[in-house]
Amino acid sequence: MNDFRGDYAALVLDEAVPDDAALLELLRQDPAVLFVDRLELQRANLRSLVPAPGPEVTEERPVWAYYSWRRTVVRLLGPASFRLLRLDRNRNKITAEQQDRLRGVTVGIVGLSVGHAVALALTLEGACGALRLADFDTMELSNLNRVPGTVLDLGVNKSVVAARRLAEIDPYMDVSLWEDGVSTDTVAAFLDGTDVVIDECDSLDVKLSLRQEARRRRLPVLMATSDRGLVDVERFDLEPERPLFHGVLGDVDVDSLSGLGAREKIPLVLRILDAGQLSTAMAASLVEVDETISTWPQLGGDVLLGGAQVAAAVRRIGLGQPLASGRCRMDLDEHLDTMSEPATSEPVFAAAASAEAGGTAPLDAVDAVDAVDAVLESAALAPSGGNVQPWKIVADDEALSFFLAREHTTEMDVGYRGSLVAIGAALHNARIAAAASGILGDVRLHSGTDPGRPVATMTFAGGHDPDLARRYVHMRERTTNRNMGVPADLGSALAARLVEDAEKEEGRLRLVTERATVTTIGEILAESDRIRFLTPTLHREMIDELRWPPADPVDVGIDVRALELDSAELSTLELLRRPDVMEHVGGQDGGRALGNSTRDRVSSSSAIAVLSVCGRDAADYVRGGQATESVWITAQQQGLAVQPISPVFLYGVERAEFEQLSPRYAGSLEGLRRELVDLVGVGEKESLIMVLRLSHAPAPSVRSARRRDRTGRRTTS
Repeated sequence: MNDFRGDYAALVLDEAVPDDAALLELLRQDPAVLFVDRLELQRANLRSLVPAPGPEVTEERPVWAYYSWRRTVVRLLGPASFRLLRLDRNRNKITAEQQDRLRGVTVGIVGLSVGHAVALALTLEGACGALRLADFDTMELSNLNRVPGTVLDLGVNKSVVAARRLAEIDPYMDVSLWEDGVSTDTVAAFLDGTDVVIDECDSLDVKLSLRQEARRRRLPVLMATSDRGLVDVERFDLEPERPLFHGVLGDVDVDSLSGLGAREKIPLVLRILDAGQLSTAMAASLVEVDETISTWPQLGGDVLLGGAQVAAAVRRIGLGQPLASGRCRMDLDEHLDTMSEPATSEPVFAAAASAEAGGTAPLDAVDAVDAVDAVLESAALAPSGGNVQPWKIVADDEALSFFLAREHTTEMDVGYRGSLVAIGAALHNARIAAAASGILGDVRLHSGTDPGRPVATMTFAGGHDPDLARRYVHMRERTTNRNMGVPADLGSALAARLVEDAEKEEGRLRLVTERATVTTIGEILAESDRIRFLTPTLHREMIDELRWPPADPVDVGIDVRALELDSAELSTLELLRRPDVMEHVGGQDGGRALGNSTRDRVSSSSAIAVLSVCGRDAADYVRGGQATESVWITAQQQGLAVQPISPVFLYGVERAEFEQLSPRYAGSLEGLRRELVDLVGVGEKESLIMVLRLSHAPAPSVRSARRRDRTGRRTTS
C-alpha cells in the first residue's frame, strides 16, 4: 500500500491554517507553479442552484488544492459546497439523500484497466465515499486503447494514473493505493474496511482468493468482462454459502491457478464467461491467443460501458435496492440491430391551427328542433369535472329528470358530490333554456343518490323568468378558459353582482383579489396538484381524462388543446403521463414543479372565486352547482376568462375520505383544505363547491364537446 499520497492526491490547503498559509506562500514564490483562481464563478454557480443553498454552504471557507504532478494550485469551494455543486446535476437520478448515504460506502477495485473506468464512473456519480485501487502494472502505449490515460502517463503505475484523474475531478475523494497490486497473501488486508469488491484483475488465483475472502467477510463481488456487456454479481453479503464463480469452476483451489499463462487460462476463462455466450469476435480471438494476438482483446467503448454498469450495481448495493446474484448482458451490437423508426403522430395543435379564437360551439345553439330539445341540449352543455358528464338527463312532455350516472365518476368525486355539482350546473342551464322558451316550471331537488331515482326534476309549464331568459345566449357560449391572464381590477359593481348571483341560487361566493392571498391560494392548489400527480389512482384517472386529437375523440374528457400549453409544456406532459416517472418522483417526495402550471395561472388571475353552500345533503351540492354556473355565466358575459380548479381535497370532509383519496397524503390534503377554508372564511357548516379562477385573458383555443347519448326523450305513458 502506498502511504505517500502527494504523488496522486491533491494537497488541500486552508489559508486560515498557519502551516497551510506558509506552504502556499512558498508555492507562490516558485515560478514553476501555476495558480488558478476561478472561485467567483464557482460561487455564482452555487448561488444559482435550486433550491438555493443556505448560508452554511454559501459562506463556507474556500481552500486551495495543490496538484504536485501538474505543478498547479487551484482555488476551490470548501468540501460541503464543492460536493453540493459538483453533484447537483446527478439529481434526481441520485437524490441528495441517496448521495449522503453512498458517502459511507468504500469500494475496493483490483485491476485498473477496466477498473479505471469503474472508479471514474463511481467518482463522477458520487456513488461511494472511498476507493481502494490496486494494480502492480504500469501504463504502456498498448493500454491506451481502453484505459482513459494519456501519453504523459506512460511508465506510471496504473493505480496512480487513475487516482490522479479522480483527484482532478474531486480533491476531497478518499483514495488509497496498492501499487504492488493484490496477491493471495494480501487479499485479506486489502478487503479490511471495504463494503464492495470489484474484480477486474487477470490472475485467476487472485480472483479466487478475492472471492474466498469476500465470502468469509460477507462482501459482494462485482465483475465486468468487456464482452457483450456482461456484468457478474455474487452477493456473498446476502448468500454466505453461495459457491464461488456461481459454481462453474467446481472445487478448484488457489494453488492450481497460480502461474498460469494466457493460453492455459483460456479453458477456465471460457467456463467463467460461458463460452456459448461470447461474441463471435471474442471467441475467435481466444483461439488466436499466443498465435496471431498476444492476449484477448478489449475495446475502449466496452470498458467504459462496463464501468457504467458496475457503478450502477454498486449504487444499488449501497442504497439497499434489489440486486440479485447472477449475470446479465447489455450487448450494444445486439441492441443496435433492433433499430426502429420512432412512433409518429400528428401534433395535437394541428387540428386547432385553423380554428378561430373561441372555437366552435359543440351543439346547435338556438335553432333546436323544439323547446324541449333546446332544454336538453342546453343542460348537456354544463361543465363537469374532467368533462366526464356524470348524468343521464331524460325528458318527456311533462318534465325533465336528472339522474346520477355513477359509472361516470372518479376517485376525486367523493360521495358523488362533484357529480351532484355538475348536475346542478346542468339544471341551471335547463332552467335558462326553459325560461327562454316559455316552458319553465317548478324545480324539485331530491335527497340521496339512489341509482334509480332522479336527484332533480323540472316540470314544463308556462312560466317566464325574464332574468333567466336573457342569459340564454351567454349560457350557450360559456366555456372553460385556461389561458394565462393579466391581473386587473374586477370593479366593485361586478364583484357585487357575482356575489348576488351566487346568493340567488342559495350559494355563497367569496372573491379573493388581494395579491398576497391569491399567491397563497396558488401554493395551496399547486400542492394539491402535486399530490394528484403522485397518487397512483388519481394520476391514472387524470391521464385517462385527457384526449389527444386527432387520435382520440373529444366529445368526452379534456381535449389537451384546451389546456393552453405551449409546445414545451406539452412535451413535458408526455413525461408526466408515465406512471413510472411519477412513482420515481413520489419515492423522493419531490415534484414541486408538478404544480407550476396551476401556480402560474393562479398568479395571473384577477381574482379567485370560492363557492360554498350551507349543508352537505345531495340537494345542497346540486344548489351549489346552480350557483357555480350562474356566477360563471355572468363572469364570462362581463369579459372574464373562467377556469374551474378542482383541488383533490375539494369534496373531502371526513378523515376517512382523505384516506380514500390518497393514503400517503391524507394528512396533507386535510391540512390544505383547512388552510383554504380558513384563508377565505368558509364556515364549519358550509361545504366547498368550486374554486374558479377569474382572469383577463385571450379567448380559449377550443371548446369542449359533449356526448349526445347522455340525454334523451321518452314518450309520456
